[in-house]
Amino acid sequence: MVAQLKTSALGSNPSADLSSGLGSELLLPTVEGLVQVVTAPQRSFFAGVMAQALRVAGEGRRVLVVQFLKGGIQQGPEHPVQLGQNLDWLRCDLSRCISTPQLSEPEQQALTRLWQHTQRSILSGDYSLAVLDELSLAVNLGLIPEVEVLDLLQQRPVSVDIILTGPDMPLALLEAADQITELRRSRCP
Repeated sequence: MVAQLKTSALGSNPSADLSSGLGSELLLPTVEGLVQVVTAPQRSFFAGVMAQALRVAGEGRRVLVVQFLKGGIQQGPEHPVQLGQNLDWLRCDLSRCISTPQLSEPEQQALTRLWQHTQRSILSGDYSLAVLDELSLAVNLGLIPEVEVLDLLQQRPVSVDIILTGPDMPLALLEAADQITELRRSRCP
């Protein structure tokens, strides 16, 4: 879908000289962002998704990659890894990876801070693409409320693309997606 954005080179003066193009109102197309789901039966990082994120960043657009269940490098919202000048990569500020719903209070606080930062970052419109890695597992483990994810998808700025990854993607998130990619291992005879 394409939305249209009205803009004017000299403001809203309708009597401006239209022959030069200055002062004329232009309708610039704004491409509506997509919600994409990339899922697979196994837990793994999706190289194709990361390649897409790097490509978008290489085009000069800002990208946010958030890995909710990966820890071990003391990142958190305060210390993103920056790949180039346009890609911010965040992990939860934990010393371990999360694989269970049983978190200590500091671990839950770290995950909550990361989720809140992610929501603010997406809603700000500062990023063209947000990759939410292993979000399905965080939702299925009860660590991030599904309703909050659905609200974020609904409220995001119209031009922001979001990619959700992880195994066993919840049905409500699949239904909210514009595109679903399921990765499978092929078995040769």
